Amino acid sequence: MADFLLPDVGEGLTEAEIVEWKVAVGDVVEINQVIVDIETAKSIVELPSPFEGTVLALLAQVGDTVPVGEPIISIGDPAALTEAPAGAPVEAPGAAASGGSLGKETPSEMQIDLSNPAASGGSEGESLVGRNKAERGPVRRPRTGSASPSTLAGAATQMQVQGAFAPGGAQSQEVVSADEPVVPAPPTAAPPPEPVASPTASGAAQVASPRKEIPSRPLAAPATRGLAREHGVDLASVTPTGRDGVVTRDDVLGAVGAPSAPRRTSSDPRERREPVKGVRKMMAQAMSSSAFTAPHVTEWITVDVSRSLRYLERLRQRPEYGDVKVTPLLLLARACMLAMKRTPEINSTFDDEAGEVVFKDYVNLGVAAATPRGLVVPNVKDAHQMRMLDLARALNGLTATARDGRTQPAEMAGGTFTITNVGVFGVDAGTPIINPGESAILCFGAINKRPWVDEETDELVVRDVTTLALSFDHRHVDGAAGSKFLADVASIMRDPANALQF
Repeated sequence: MADFLLPDVGEGLTEAEIVEWKVAVGDVVEINQVIVDIETAKSIVELPSPFEGTVLALLAQVGDTVPVGEPIISIGDPAALTEAPAGAPVEAPGAAASGGSLGKETPSEMQIDLSNPAASGGSEGESLVGRNKAERGPVRRPRTGSASPSTLAGAATQMQVQGAFAPGGAQSQEVVSADEPVVPAPPTAAPPPEPVASPTASGAAQVASPRKEIPSRPLAAPATRGLAREHGVDLASVTPTGRDGVVTRDDVLGAVGAPSAPRRTSSDPRERREPVKGVRKMMAQAMSSSAFTAPHVTEWITVDVSRSLRYLERLRQRPEYGDVKVTPLLLLARACMLAMKRTPEINSTFDDEAGEVVFKDYVNLGVAAATPRGLVVPNVKDAHQMRMLDLARALNGLTATARDGRTQPAEMAGGTFTITNVGVFGVDAGTPIINPGESAILCFGAINKRPWVDEETDELVVRDVTTLALSFDHRHVDGAAGSKFLADVASIMRDPANALQF
């Protein structure tokens, strides 16, 4: 069998939450079959299986936050879990077919004396998948990778799953039941090839009594298991207080006599608390870092976009735009990329460590999207090369994926400029915070009917008006550059024909 360790599906992610299992114990899976949805600090990601076989155990529950590198599922051949005869050699699957052995061990070295747990390989360091290590001492388990029987330790682990270590299950110290005599270890390194005879008057050793039922693995989050290992607490000895019998952090701290982490509670039943995690946690960290690293400057401009709305209506009538949604955001995105040609500082990055400004000759256009799990900013790669129709389709797909919570980390990496559309909420404007790694962000306000003075006739008329607000990094984008860019964008939004001059 093999354990699938939680991978780093993004850039430097350290943990992820189990959102939904797509498989159950006993299901047969194929390589690259989606087995679980996880929520990282950036998005919900579908994880494909790197193995094929039968699901032997789910090592994390829905709602668990699992550190990267921890096992989440065991997949293998269920035939490997059948009872093995006592004293029989343990062989990794495929070893016979390949004609090789496990490392340098011979089959005789792989035999295990069931009467001596210390000789069975049941010491600390092997992972018992789906079972509990009973009576284990206060020791820390080192990470050794997946519990695959392609190694000696893995083969011993397979024997653990088979229940071969009796009495008492796997342990790091010998356990002697009150009604069973002490069985001495064999005098030689090589274990006996045959089962030991029953006790006689001459004092011969006895065969181990029938193995006892090993209790099921206590339910606990990976972080709680790590805390238990740190304090040497056997989770099987802890009384769970969590929902559905889950051992909590406070349960472990109580077992070692440590004070529980203070929990903020309220006597007011109208209040409730939710943990900050996943996308929301990442958003909070990123916005705090950006706000206190890059000195923000925000400028506003109010624009009559009546002509732009008429232009968009003409686009909607064209046959090629029949299957896409044409919105003012499409025109604003195109206007931003055209205006960048005259103000390249907007599409650059300030490298503080190198003391350099990195100018980018491409535009990965990000669009901030509000989702039930928090704010995400996917971006359209190389948006500057797209025609209006292609850009419209890209924006449609990007926003639809974000709403479904299926935006992948790669779709949010490498952004160069961001638009946040607060107008969809009926908000006029705001002071947006720059997305980390970028130098500017444009806030698009609501389009409303307002009284407006016509510049040509000086008459008071009703027009469709919006407000644009640009925040930029004042370390290298000065007020002149920011103002020029914002004015150019407003010019195109005022009259799309002005785009011909860029």
